[in-house]
Amino acid sequence: MPLSIKDRHLTNPMLQIPHNAQTYNRPKSQAYEDALVIKDVFIAEFQKLVNQGLISAKEAELPDLGEIPEADPLPEEEEEEDEDDEDEEEEDDSDDDGRRKKKRGPRPGGKRDGGKDDSQKANDPELRKKRGRPPRVDTPMEARIKAVLKGIRKLKGPSGLKVRHFERLPDKAIYPDYYVEIKEPIAIDIIKRKSKRKKYSSVDHFMRDMDLMFNNAKAYNQSESQIYKDAVDLQVEARKLAELEKKKPDSQYLMEDGRLPLPDGIFYKDELWKVGDWVHIQNPNDVTKPIVAQVYRTWQDGEGDKWVNACWYYRPEQTVHHFEKHFYPNEVVKTGQYRDHRIEEIVDRCFVMFFTRYNRGRPRGLPPDKDVYVCEARYNEEKHKLNKIKTWASCLPDEVREKDYEMDLFDAPRRIKKIPSPIKHLLKDDAKDTDDLPKPTWGAENAPPVVGAVHRRPRDENESPPPEPTPSPPPSLPPAPQQSSISQPSTRPSVDNQSVGSMAAAAPARSPAAPVPPAQNSPTPVTSMTFQQPQVPPTQTYQSTLQRRSSNFVPQSPHPATYQTPSHAHSYAAAQPSPYTPYQASRMPMPPAAATYKSNAPRPIEVFHLSDAANTAIPADIREQFHCDNQGHVLFFSSPPLDVIPSVQQKLGHSLKYLAAKEERRKLVEKKKRKELHDREEREMSAKRQRADDETALAAQVEGLAAKAVDAMTSQILAGTDTIYRILYKEEADSSQLADAKAREQKIRDNHAAQERTAQILTQSKKATFVNFKGGAMYMDEIDPRT
Repeated sequence: MPLSIKDRHLTNPMLQIPHNAQTYNRPKSQAYEDALVIKDVFIAEFQKLVNQGLISAKEAELPDLGEIPEADPLPEEEEEEDEDDEDEEEEDDSDDDGRRKKKRGPRPGGKRDGGKDDSQKANDPELRKKRGRPPRVDTPMEARIKAVLKGIRKLKGPSGLKVRHFERLPDKAIYPDYYVEIKEPIAIDIIKRKSKRKKYSSVDHFMRDMDLMFNNAKAYNQSESQIYKDAVDLQVEARKLAELEKKKPDSQYLMEDGRLPLPDGIFYKDELWKVGDWVHIQNPNDVTKPIVAQVYRTWQDGEGDKWVNACWYYRPEQTVHHFEKHFYPNEVVKTGQYRDHRIEEIVDRCFVMFFTRYNRGRPRGLPPDKDVYVCEARYNEEKHKLNKIKTWASCLPDEVREKDYEMDLFDAPRRIKKIPSPIKHLLKDDAKDTDDLPKPTWGAENAPPVVGAVHRRPRDENESPPPEPTPSPPPSLPPAPQQSSISQPSTRPSVDNQSVGSMAAAAPARSPAAPVPPAQNSPTPVTSMTFQQPQVPPTQTYQSTLQRRSSNFVPQSPHPATYQTPSHAHSYAAAQPSPYTPYQASRMPMPPAAATYKSNAPRPIEVFHLSDAANTAIPADIREQFHCDNQGHVLFFSSPPLDVIPSVQQKLGHSLKYLAAKEERRKLVEKKKRKELHDREEREMSAKRQRADDETALAAQVEGLAAKAVDAMTSQILAGTDTIYRILYKEEADSSQLADAKAREQKIRDNHAAQERTAQILTQSKKATFVNFKGGAMYMDEIDPRT
């Protein structure tokens, strides 16, 4: 009996199956399309029932199970480097009739994202954000391999290109028996990947994989199949193309602009710079922030100049992001900028680690003075979005994707806390959620942005909220202000009042020649000084906030002024005994500013220095004229010194910290030497034991071989003796041999008896009572009368 549409308790659950599949799965997915097929089957079956008159057309209508919701928008795709895609510089198929269009690579040194001759385009900031690709720099062998791969794509069959079945391996789910029968599966995409990763040492090496691919197809498919026939044709064509390419001279594969690949790297500054190296490149916009980059290509142009193509990594302050975005210290983000630079633009080495390994250790062998950065995301300059990197290998050049580096691990993984955006303060006060995305500020042409921007637009779904701030301890009540007298115990000379802005923004910096511990002094206004001092002309107001800081400095939010300033300038002084005339600094009067006094306000940073690159850019003779630290960095102070350098020369000496570190290093060196000595003795003892064991084994072996040789010789003698007896005595050989044996035994017994008699005679002759007159002369002194 056919199922009636009226049986809703059965039909509704059945129709719910495709409805649920459409609700859960995305359009164009296989499950979604299968649900549509099932739904069409239901409709067709119900229509058959209508045609047979079993149900009416109204009853055949499908029940309303609800509207299919629209699919959620796909998350922002991460711009992974697809290692299977062909290079953009290669020739690609333009249509089915085999015509091709050729893409020309840019000239060395030219911008990869715009015309260099068109100044209007070159200065357009939007063109700077265009994604680039590393230039095509192929060796003659790589060019031959690409020529063979392109050549076999020209062969066509009745149903299209013959090479289409060899592009990728068969699906394991559909053809599981293929991977059981074929032990070394390979396809064109794998061959291309191996070629890009420099796995082939010659064209013949490449052709072995090509023959393997075609032989696999012939072994798995029937000889009558079209794939088998295509494999035969393609294999013949590939071999013919390879022979033609090998006959061509290398000079024929040079680039049109005379570019010569340098696959082994470039020797510069007594170092070898090769693909995969992390480097600092000169930044025309800011010498204190060199460009962090990774080398992708190395070559030499027609004029003999050496070039590198490097992928830029931006610092957080060079990107556009949400104002609540947090970053790791020393974090950088990968960009799509692949730029050409002369080898002379490289400043130094550095290193970039993926964030999953950054907290576990540091690269082994990297000098401690080299910067180490951490990378977690890639930056889309068109949409100004940061996408978390899924696979770190996809961000590296093909040549080094399968190479890993050794690490010196920490004792335990370190907990690295993210910090707020370094340009958070750039957010406008009137910024709204509906504002357009701000644009970065560009400077020099071949350089990253001078500074990025921040916004408060709504975060995307894949963006995590900022971390919860760590609660700070409750503030302690400030002590009551003391109306102390002018005279206070202190080692500093008496000085007048600093300007209000200077005291609020930065604490006074002390002279490095006379370090003094900080003292909590309560300034007291006075009307006159107790000592005479020459007049000093007024100076300009000192601006303590620096316009540009070193790259490792994070700007702090400004602190409020520490006390109420009167309408006219007072003189604040702390009188103390001093053997010399104190320094009197005049200040311009400051306008009144309302503020609250905070006795426990944190002391701002007082001393700054430039980065290594910026400090090195200052000539050495100029650096020597200024205060420097023990590493030669020029020191910059936020305020003039208050301490006058004493005339008495102090004896230089090492600090306790240095001496302790020196002693610790000495102990470590001694410990290392003792360990090396112990290891060397252990190795020598082990070698002696090994030699003794070898000699013992050799002696045992010689002894065993000697015994075997004696046994073998004895066996051969006995066999020879038997043979002689059979030849001489024939049938009586056994009896003759037995008789001779008895005669030999009797002779041996006679010899033994004679030897015993001789021994007895010799024994008797040695006694004192024995006199033998048959021998030589006998003398009386030889006779003992007592016996």
